[in-house]
Amino acid sequence: MVDRLNSARTAVGSSLFPDEYRGVAVTTVQGELDEDALRRAFLGREAYRRTRYIVVRSGERTAIVAVGKESDDPLFSPIVEVHVLADETECVYLVCPDVDTAVPSAVAQAAREHAPDHRGVVVHGRYGHVSFIVDPTAVRITVTEIVPPYPAKLVDQARRILDVAEHIRPVELVPDVVTLEALARTRPSVSYLLPCRGAGFTVEGAHTAYLDERPEREPWILIGCERSQQIHEHFYGARAPQVDICPRNRTGLTGAVLTKCCLLERHIEVNGGRAVVPWGATLTQVSQALAALVGEREQAWEPV
Repeated sequence: MVDRLNSARTAVGSSLFPDEYRGVAVTTVQGELDEDALRRAFLGREAYRRTRYIVVRSGERTAIVAVGKESDDPLFSPIVEVHVLADETECVYLVCPDVDTAVPSAVAQAAREHAPDHRGVVVHGRYGHVSFIVDPTAVRITVTEIVPPYPAKLVDQARRILDVAEHIRPVELVPDVVTLEALARTRPSVSYLLPCRGAGFTVEGAHTAYLDERPEREPWILIGCERSQQIHEHFYGARAPQVDICPRNRTGLTGAVLTKCCLLERHIEVNGGRAVVPWGATLTQVSQALAALVGEREQAWEPV
C-alpha cells in the first residue's frame, strides 16, 4: 500500500486526493491521534470492502489514514495495514457546504483559502460528502482574454469547467484580462474599426465603425485580429493600420497559458505549455485544453 501511495504522489506532484469519496470513511475515536494510537485503533478492525481511507476524529482533532485490508472481496475484511497520511498536528477539518468534494480543484481551492498552513485538509462539503487532500498543490494556468464582453468568456468557461471536472488534477486559474479600451489607447485615432458590435464597445471621442456591417471606408485604426485583417482586405482591397487584439499573441506570460485565436475553427493546439482554443470554443474544447496543459502524466492521472 505504501508503494502505491508513493507512486501516486509522484504521478500527480506532491498531492494525494482520493478517486472516490465513497472510499473515504469517517469515524470517531477516544484519545490521541498519533501514529501508534491510530495503528492500535484500526489494525485488525473490520472495514467495508470499498473503504481505502479513514478520516479519524477525536473531539475537534482530525487525522487521515490509508488502510489496506486482508481482502477486498468480502463485504467486510480485517485491516492489516495502516498508513498515517496526516496526523492531528497536520490536519484540519473544514465544513464547506458549497464545495463538491469529488472535484479536485474545488477541494484544493478550499485548502488554499481556508487552511494554507495544513498538510492534510478534510472537507465536509456539498451533499454532506467528506473527502480530503494531502499536501495540496495546483497547476497554475494563466488564462488570457479580451474584454468586453463581460465576464471574460474564456476565464468564465475555464472556471465553470473546474467547478465540476472530476478528471483534472487541481488547477489554479490566473486571469490575464486586457480591455479593448487599453488597447485602443495605444493607437490614438479619430476613427476606429471593430470586428462587430457584439462587445458593445465604443471609443469615447472617436467615431466607431463595425467591420461586419461593411461600412464605407475611412482612415480608421482596426482594433482586431488577423482574421479581421483578412476580412478587411477582402472588403476593401488592402490591410488597415491595426491594434492586434489576438490573445494568442500576448507576450511576457510564463508557465502554462490558456488562450484563444479565431484562426482556429474546429480544433485546439497545444505546444510548449500554451493551449489555444478557437475564438468560439465549446466547453468541451476548453476542458480538453485544460487537461492537456496539466500534461500527459496528469491527463492520465488517476487519484489514489
